[in-house]
Amino acid sequence: MTLLYDPPMPSIADLLRQLGDIPPGRVRSIPPPGTATREDLLKPENFGCELVDGTLVEKAMGHKANRFGAWLLAILNVYVDAHNLGYCTGEQGFIELPHGPVRGPDIAFFAWDRLENRRPPDDEPIPTIAPDLVVEVLSPGNTPAEMERKRAEYFRGGVQLYWEFDPETESARTYSAFAEFSDLTPNDVLDGGTIIPGFSVPMKQLWAKHRATGNS
Repeated sequence: MTLLYDPPMPSIADLLRQLGDIPPGRVRSIPPPGTATREDLLKPENFGCELVDGTLVEKAMGHKANRFGAWLLAILNVYVDAHNLGYCTGEQGFIELPHGPVRGPDIAFFAWDRLENRRPPDDEPIPTIAPDLVVEVLSPGNTPAEMERKRAEYFRGGVQLYWEFDPETESARTYSAFAEFSDLTPNDVLDGGTIIPGFSVPMKQLWAKHRATGNS
């Protein structure tokens, strides 16, 4: 006689490892991990989460990281708008990556030339679309394995350029593919390459603005 049974659920340790060795406090238990949907993600109480493998995962938050991300988003927005290249979204601009999870990149850039009819998918709260550029700004709660997984998902989904910044160490790395990167020193210039043509800003300027106070 054949016995029918449900396969065992992964352990909490297995789940955390699968999600990138993240702290358990970032995993929502309602709905149970593995059963969450896009509709769950859009509920107000789940603000600030991403949907990964059917699990609601809180984004790592940090005031310093958010401040830096807001400043960089402002710079990008001004340039992109002035040259009519496309549009940018912030950390609540959720996207469902093709064959991937629902992520909320800290910054994403979408080029008009890659969008159907050169129009944004405004009728969808979570469009299935890959940005041309993704920017992630590290907070203390992020783990290397988590960021490696995100980077793999982004490039697999069609992202062409990925920037990662760490405000704590004032370091930056730009990726043109999953394992192809350049580390930027304070003496280097951040540029948009062929993705955001003509965009450039000295890293010294970015980090100086990051450190600025009301007494500057």
